[in-house]
Amino acid sequence: MTQLKETPSQTAGPYVHIGLATEAAGFNVFPAFGTDIAGPDAAGQRIRIEGSLLDGEGVPMADALVEIWQADGEGCYPDVATNTGFTGFGRVVPDFSSGDFAFETVKPGIADGSADAPHLNLWIVARGVNLGLNTRLYFDDEARANFSDPVLNLVDPARRKTLIATRSDREGMPAYRFDIRIQGDKETVFFDV
Repeated sequence: MTQLKETPSQTAGPYVHIGLATEAAGFNVFPAFGTDIAGPDAAGQRIRIEGSLLDGEGVPMADALVEIWQADGEGCYPDVATNTGFTGFGRVVPDFSSGDFAFETVKPGIADGSADAPHLNLWIVARGVNLGLNTRLYFDDEARANFSDPVLNLVDPARRKTLIATRSDREGMPAYRFDIRIQGDKETVFFDV
């Protein structure tokens, strides 16, 4: 049997936003993924997620994409968009100069029978990244649920804080700050999935 060589890898880019989030590049090719993944009528507590995508030196990463998927306020992942507008999925292109990104959603609930704490799943691609990076965002005001989360408990306690978003309240809506660092001392924990 002939042993085949591995196919060479290729980084995402050089124009991630054009290929993966066309609406950010001004093209209306695919249905817009948008930054409001819950829709205006989705049940649950409305929240805002905001942060920055940074390299190991703390420099904003240009031409990148943050994709999120999540359960709804009752802990259910949708198969398709519901009549409330909840898709459970969205993409956002961080600002080219600041690396800032934001989206609005509902705080996910805990699925029936699950030990997982409320969380968002994130996938990050950027110029210079060979494989998409997978991580989770947990909420700092869910300490009890976080304490028993089986995935979070696999992470070295000294690094868990890189997965926890911090809450503030802004204009009557909870806002959670979650900075993503691709490398360096404060690198976000990424999962091998």
